[in-house]
Amino acid sequence: MGTIQYGNGEEIHIEDRALAHLKVVIATKLRRNESFTLSWRHPDGDPLGRSTIWLHPSIPLRFTFDEPEAPPLNPSWIQDLMQSASSTGGISLIDEVVDTPEPVSAN
Repeated sequence: MGTIQYGNGEEIHIEDRALAHLKVVIATKLRRNESFTLSWRHPDGDPLGRSTIWLHPSIPLRFTFDEPEAPPLNPSWIQDLMQSASSTGGISLIDEVVDTPEPVSAN
């Protein structure tokens, strides 16, 4: 479980694979000097609910990963996150959709 340390040091816990994809999207938006929100559902064990933070290029941000190796990135997931980042609602941490090949029938 990785973390985003945001602003005053508040830690937001997000699974490493999701965090790697979010990092790409967040860095892209901040590099463009764009502000936006990030929303997520609280993980199991936390109080029920969801949270939203405002991300701005001037607010300190640090990504920390538990795994030493970066996971392979899914371009489709990054694209979905980028589309949500550009919406009025900001980034919503959505689950990864993995394209599975159609089963081949044996004739």
